[in-house]
Amino acid sequence: MRMPAGWEAVIGLETHVQLKTASKIFSSAPTDFGAAPNTQANAVDLALPGTLPVLNRAAVECAIKFGLAVNGGDDRHIAARSVFARKNYFYPDLPKGYQISQYELPVVTGGQVEIEAGGARKTVTLTRAHLEEDAGKSLHEGLDRPGVSGIDLNRAGTPLLEIVTDPVMVSAAEAVAYARALHGLVTWIGICDGNMQEGSFRCDANVSVRRDGDPRLGTRAEIKNVNSFRFLEKAIEFEIRRQIEVLEDGGAVVQETRLYDAERDQTRSMRSKEDAMDYRYFPDPDLLPVAIPRQWVETVRHSMGELPAAIASRLSAEFGLSASDARQITQTRALADYFFALTAALGGGHRLAATWLLGEFSAALNRAALEWQEAPIGPTRLAALLLRIQDGTVSGKAAKEVFDALWDAEGDVDAIIAARGLRQVSDTAAIERLVDAAIAAHPKAVEEYRAGKDKALNALFGQVMKASNKTANPGQVTELLKKKLAG
Repeated sequence: MRMPAGWEAVIGLETHVQLKTASKIFSSAPTDFGAAPNTQANAVDLALPGTLPVLNRAAVECAIKFGLAVNGGDDRHIAARSVFARKNYFYPDLPKGYQISQYELPVVTGGQVEIEAGGARKTVTLTRAHLEEDAGKSLHEGLDRPGVSGIDLNRAGTPLLEIVTDPVMVSAAEAVAYARALHGLVTWIGICDGNMQEGSFRCDANVSVRRDGDPRLGTRAEIKNVNSFRFLEKAIEFEIRRQIEVLEDGGAVVQETRLYDAERDQTRSMRSKEDAMDYRYFPDPDLLPVAIPRQWVETVRHSMGELPAAIASRLSAEFGLSASDARQITQTRALADYFFALTAALGGGHRLAATWLLGEFSAALNRAALEWQEAPIGPTRLAALLLRIQDGTVSGKAAKEVFDALWDAEGDVDAIIAARGLRQVSDTAAIERLVDAAIAAHPKAVEEYRAGKDKALNALFGQVMKASNKTANPGQVTELLKKKLAG
């Protein structure tokens, strides 16, 4: 999206990350997705009289992992003492009439996430990351009684880590790049499964606009619960356009919560947006402050293993990968695991592996709408193909045809090469005959090349490759063409 002249956008994201714990944050009820309504809500989740919350230690450990990950392993931003508060508001799917969250003393303050958008690197700074419980869910469709809404409290009490950025992003592209990077990070460190369709990773976008050079922030609108990267981008772009149109028409932007309607590709008003004071935060009297000793943090640190940024630096330093390629490979653990399994099977070849994974392989996954862990070609089978490129059995172009056949499960690499006649010809005498024939048949191209038109060489090269059924060694063809044309 190109910003209209004279305007700039200011964007911050609040991301609700559902933590991978076996039970809820304050009760022993399970957190499995897809259960029948109200079958995974116990007395604590239902807020029955006399029940008390008990904090899930695993949820705090997830927050510690995140704090270490976004601060380069530095533990100074992890609170030694953290407090839970009551966030008071009424909604039908909130049984207690308040949400247990954190306000003044969250587990994590600060942090940063590195992103790349529009070819430029940027650091997105974080305000905080705090623990809280999820609310239930209102059901408006599929009920036995038309016109009546139901409440499913299975999600009530599900542990969330809410991650809040500073308002430092200026475009929908940057917001999506950040959301993707954050998604990759929380799945990498194992605190979230990242399933956006099931609501495990949901973004709220705070969007405002202002005139270029104006230091004051504009009035923000919050776009609530966007659960896909594509919709996040579309929602922010629409909201930016909407606010600019309102202001240019002499109106005023209202602070409110809005929803994104994917069918109409627009945001629509949901309710007025509260400020922090409207929630009347106060420390929850049923929960003691959480003590997080340094020894616990150290134990968590040693359990985490190498973080993506460190692995990316090592790939560049030890194996000569470009910084961009190294960052892409470490964007998700599934891709990094595939890369290291592939290079182990190859016995090296890190650059070739990166080229194929980030090029042909990624394109095939995108076309099929698959994730890395769902790829139909495993690392061992892809390694067999790359080895045939390395030993000169097939050219890079022919290898793409073999790859497509592998993807369609047509057999192993050598069988496909033999069946399709793709074995590369490296016999100098045979290639020389093809080169001589191409030069003799295309005198105009020869004349143009000798007159300084380098593109004419490509035409002759293409003729040789066509005559060889794409099996001639490209390097030898180019070398012989230049030698003969020079003579």
